[in-house]
Formats: sequence, C-alpha cells, structure tokens
Amino acid sequence: MSMQGWRRILPPTVLERDLVYQSVLSAFATGTFLTGTAVYFTQVVGLTGAQVGLGMSVAALVALVLQIPMGRLADRMGAKPLWVLSAAVEAALYFVWPFIGGLVGYIAMLSVLAVFESAGRNARNVYRLAVFSREQRVRSMAYQRAARNVGYTLGAGASGVALGLGLSAVKLIPLLTGALLVINAIQVITRLPAIERPVPTATIEDALEAAPAAWRNRGFVALAMGNGVLASNQVLLNVVVPLWLVSRTDAPHTLLAWLFGTNTVLAVLLQVRASRVADSVNGCLRAVRWSGWAFVISCAIIAVTHQTVGWVSILLIWAGHVTITGAELWQSAADWGFTSELSDHRRLGDYQGIWGLGYQIEPIIFPALYTFLALQWGTVGWAVIAVIAVAAAAAMHPAARAAQRHLVAVGAPAP
Repeated sequence: MSMQGWRRILPPTVLERDLVYQSVLSAFATGTFLTGTAVYFTQVVGLTGAQVGLGMSVAALVALVLQIPMGRLADRMGAKPLWVLSAAVEAALYFVWPFIGGLVGYIAMLSVLAVFESAGRNARNVYRLAVFSREQRVRSMAYQRAARNVGYTLGAGASGVALGLGLSAVKLIPLLTGALLVINAIQVITRLPAIERPVPTATIEDALEAAPAAWRNRGFVALAMGNGVLASNQVLLNVVVPLWLVSRTDAPHTLLAWLFGTNTVLAVLLQVRASRVADSVNGCLRAVRWSGWAFVISCAIIAVTHQTVGWVSILLIWAGHVTITGAELWQSAADWGFTSELSDHRRLGDYQGIWGLGYQIEPIIFPALYTFLALQWGTVGWAVIAVIAVAAAAAMHPAARAAQRHLVAVGAPAP
C-alpha cells in the first residue's frame, strides 16, 4: 500500500497513531490468550468446564467490587503512572500462569489479574480523555477501537496456530502474551507523553475537594447503567446468536466463522465513520437511538430464523448479525462522547470508575438472561430482549440531561 493509502487509514496526529499501535499490540497479546483459554485451563491447568466458569464469575465479582476504588486511584496516582504500573504487573502475571495448578490457584490468579486489568483500563480511559482536545477524543477512541479489533484478530490467529501444533505449543501461549505485554508496557506506554492537569488547582487534593464524588451525579450513574444494557450487544454477538444458530436453526455451524469475520471487518472499516455522530450530548443521544433501533431490528430478524430453511436462514442470520454490529458501533460512539462531555474533569478517574460499573454488570446479568429468553421463550423472548434495549435507550435521555444539570450545579469546568 502507498504512503497516501496508509494516511487514509491511520489517524492524522502522531499521538493518535501511537495509541493505535498500542491498541493493536495489547489486543494482540490478550487476544492470543483469550482464544486459547478453554484449552489451556482444561488441559494445562487441569480444570473442568464448570470450574473455569466459576473462576471467571469470581474474578468478575472482584472486579465489580473494586471498580470504583480503581477509578479513584487514577485520580490520586495519575493516569499514566497507574497505566504503566498496571500494564507491567499484568505482563508479569502472565509469566506466572505456567506455575498455576488447581482451582484455588486459578481463582486467585484470575482475580488478581482482573484487578490490574480494571485499574489499567480505567487509567487508559482517563489518559485518553485528558490528553486529547474535545474535538479529538471520540475520533481517537474510534481509531483505537478499530485497531483493537485488528489486534484481537491477530491474537486469534496466533493462538489458532498454537492450538493446531498441540499441547506443548498451548503451554507457551501465556508466555507469548506476557512478552507482548512487556513490550506494550515498557516500549509503548512509558513513551507516551505525560498529561497536564486540566484544572488549574494547587494540588490534586484541591481538585478532588472542589468536585463532589461521581456517585453523587445520579444522572451519570443512571446513564452508565443504561450504557451497560446497550453494551449487551456483545452478549448477542458472542453468546446468544451462536447458541441460537446451533440449537434453533438449520444454518451450518461454519457460518459462525463468517459472522465473527464480518463483525470484525465492519468494526475496523466503519467504527470511525460511526463515531462522527457523537460530537455533542445531543449527538450521543442520537447514536443511542440508532443503537436501540438496530437492536430491535436484529432481534426481529433473528427471531424468525427458527422457521426458515436453507439459504433464507443463512441470509437472515447474517443480516441480523450485521444490524447488531451497527448497534455495537453506535453504542461505542455514544459511550466515548458521554464520558467526554458529561464527566467532571477534576475527577476523571472517579467518573471512569462509575462508568465502568455498567460494563462490569453486563457480563454478570445478560448472558444468562438473554440465553434463557431466546432459547426458552423463542419469539416472545427476542421481543423482550428488544424491549430491554429500547427501555435503556429511552431512559438514557433524561439521565443525560440530569447529568448535565449536575455538572453545572457543581461548577464543573468545560470539557
């Protein structure tokens, strides 16, 4: 590809490009491990499928409990130092995986890893909000989201090669992940520029004292929960639709690979374009409405495929997957816009801690709920799923206005 062609794909500024490279590298690392977890945990660590699920549930609960403290730590410690520390510890923990055996060690390891992943994610998000201008934030995050999809694809490919080579290669997967994360921490994140405090106060304590805690912004809390509901598009994409295809339709199982491939390609090609709508609170609410409607259309399409046959089933499932990808793209755009426009920038870490609660609750509630509704209730269940999404999208409108009023009332600086 020519230099001009690369310029069309990559973001325009050096810092945005550096964060794109970081996104590809970190997603490559974690994607390698995630793809091979089922085989690694059962055949190397020696766990049953039920034990693997139990450990993931415990780790998710630990991350949920510590979500807000980890966000506040970014305010106290600074976003970049916490990001570097979390990334370095996360890398070191992957080198410990080969020494882990049994259920207790697995749960402990997964829980500690979840804590540092949560801290690093909050710190990274605070860094992205603080380091860019208002006009750059959503665009830069869209580029990074697209880049992470590229990285996860590379990771899945690397893990696939290891799985194909056999158990001896599978044992090396966490070491490869750890090595890539070392590069991510030492060679990439540490070289990013430091961020200046956005509010001219004498000390960090002065800034925190001047701004009420994020949980007092009830509109923002409600908005975070609504965003977590809309983010359950990932549950449809990765859990419910595959189970529905296998158990309720006559579509070939190989279609799943094409569905995931389509989702990745669309996310890479269209995420930046989809993010352009989220340039203000009104624009974010527009993206929320579009995401909600895409949710409804996808549920309506998928719901009828248990009565179709042959190519009709294949085309309808594919169309349903494409529309739920649209819900994902617009929800992501609204997410970035809301956190940029409706966070008190004196307490970015605290606000990120609250915002992350929606994402922490989503994998705890919706996989079981949506799977039950779709597989047990059929068409009625798909209708209920659509209603849940519409209700969340509708509730986010007054929540966003309430969050705006709160920021004005407490004298929050302009974003």
